[in-house]
Amino acid sequence: MSEKFYVTTAITYTSKKPHIGNTYEVVLTDAIARYQRMAGRDVFFLTGTDEHGQKIEEIAKETGITPKQHVDKIAGEIRSIWDLMGSSYNKFIRTTDEAHEKVVQKIFKKLYDQGDIYKGEYEGLYCVPCESFFTESQLVDGCCPDCGRPVEKTKEEAYFFKISKYQDRLMQYMDEHPDFIVPESRKKEMVNNFLKPGLQDLCVSRTSFTWGVPVDFDPKHVVYVWIDALSNYITALGYDPDGSSEQFQKYWPAELHVIGKDILRFHTIYWPIMLMALDLPLPKQIFGHPWLLSGQDKMSKSKGNVMYADDLVELFGVDAMRYYLLSEMPYAQDGTITYENIIARYNSDLANTLGNLVNRTVAMIHKYFDGVIPAPAACDPLDGELSACALASAKAFSSCMEQYKTADALDAVMNLARRSNKYIDETAPWVLAKDESGKERLKTVLYNLAESIRFLGVLLAPALPETSGKILEQVNAATQSLDSLERFGATEAGTKVGAPEPLFARIDEAKKMAQINERIEKNAPKPEPKKEQTPQGVAVIGIEDFAKVSLKVAQITACEKVEKSDKLLRLQLEDGDNGRQVVSGIAKWYAPEDLVGKKVVIVANLKPAKLRGVLSEGMILAADCPDGDVKVLFADDSIPAGSKIR
Repeated sequence: MSEKFYVTTAITYTSKKPHIGNTYEVVLTDAIARYQRMAGRDVFFLTGTDEHGQKIEEIAKETGITPKQHVDKIAGEIRSIWDLMGSSYNKFIRTTDEAHEKVVQKIFKKLYDQGDIYKGEYEGLYCVPCESFFTESQLVDGCCPDCGRPVEKTKEEAYFFKISKYQDRLMQYMDEHPDFIVPESRKKEMVNNFLKPGLQDLCVSRTSFTWGVPVDFDPKHVVYVWIDALSNYITALGYDPDGSSEQFQKYWPAELHVIGKDILRFHTIYWPIMLMALDLPLPKQIFGHPWLLSGQDKMSKSKGNVMYADDLVELFGVDAMRYYLLSEMPYAQDGTITYENIIARYNSDLANTLGNLVNRTVAMIHKYFDGVIPAPAACDPLDGELSACALASAKAFSSCMEQYKTADALDAVMNLARRSNKYIDETAPWVLAKDESGKERLKTVLYNLAESIRFLGVLLAPALPETSGKILEQVNAATQSLDSLERFGATEAGTKVGAPEPLFARIDEAKKMAQINERIEKNAPKPEPKKEQTPQGVAVIGIEDFAKVSLKVAQITACEKVEKSDKLLRLQLEDGDNGRQVVSGIAKWYAPEDLVGKKVVIVANLKPAKLRGVLSEGMILAADCPDGDVKVLFADDSIPAGSKIR
């Protein structure tokens, strides 16, 4: 009986069509699931949609349809995108599924009956988009600390879950299972920011809206998102407090939950505690993956930087986009996506390195041996170097995939492709073919290349399933298992190869960018009416607009370059309050040591943002000068830090 492997994505919220950053998660999880199947494990891969809540109720009302009509439409779009991207899920769950809703009611009742849920009253500040409550001290400039949007004062009767009761037990579990949360930085964040300060009981019902699972013994309440959405991981398998299915008994606990780092708290604190209260085993591991940024910013319609998977597939193809997502995203740091980067990665890795290798090797086998893979004959030390690289690449690939480090795994694959291209240059098959004395050596060279390409075809199967199939078809590989990569030489001599067909046609960047810009311009929202302009072309504002901007003097106490950035400096500022950190793109014009001790003017009430993964809590003022120069506006040394500018 094969070892089981249950893996899940977070379920996607059905407020709107998911962008490519949201889509990354399902591609990542799919690659993990495909690899685990190759490794011989019995995989169950779950994904789906989260479909209840106040936000959806409000969106549906604004568009004049029912919430169910809205979620049916968006869930359909999500599923079609997951299918388009080649996701090989075993089940797609929706939280509006009748079976899920019934079990959610039973879970809520069980927790209530055993005293873990109690009725009370909630008064606090609520963010509708994030479906989260916050205290006054948690807000940032009066807004939601997660999304930056305004919050609403809310007071209503509610049921609460006694998560504080399980805090010590959860901390003990994390101590005893150090790999429960990965990467390590995510675990530290949860422990230091939430567990050590102490947990407050969690609001788990609402009465201010109706679009949710009703509490069956108190129908004016609906079950709040945490119990409804999080329980999908067990309801999908057939969990039931009154008696669970064989499928649940077989697959739970999950080997891996794959989630975005922004919902880590819910999955590493609320969810484990809920399972403890239900007397169920905890998932073995939770992987909080980083974000995919558009350039250096989170994707947002308001910023006009949103990319969608279906548009990108139309431009570049499914496997090209899967490759970009899986190779460009680091394990623990945020990744970035731009059209220019996609084109560069496509041309260098897929068209030049991989596609060119396969195409010219198959073409040479056709040209020199009538399309039949020859048996190796005359050998050379270079052959051993190539086979050693192939074996090492396969080993590194498996090691990285077991740790969910897909970018490193694909780098190991491309390392073999690069070495194979170098092997062609070193052996020069076209020179060997000119002389009869080189014929025996030529046989070995082309056999080794065919075997190396077989390795590549097998290794690329989790990430690029369609391309993998084409590669293995072109060399007509009979042996395609992961186990077959433990030795170099499984390709059968005498095999007739397929026709040499290009895998990835090289992209003309100028033409492609012109096509992309035309699309962007066509789909861009219509500009708002122009504001009244001054003679200098600057929009006129009233004094009330200017009054909204808080300008202060701050002193730079420390400064350093932001890692992996040529433009950004991280400045620590004394601002007369508790101090703050600001990230500024002035590294080109100022050395860090030249700024320490200087006093600058800052915009103090700017919404916090992350640049290259580093929190920035404001902006320093600088002037654009001729010839592209930038000058920071330094304040007089006699002005105390924290002084307001009016």
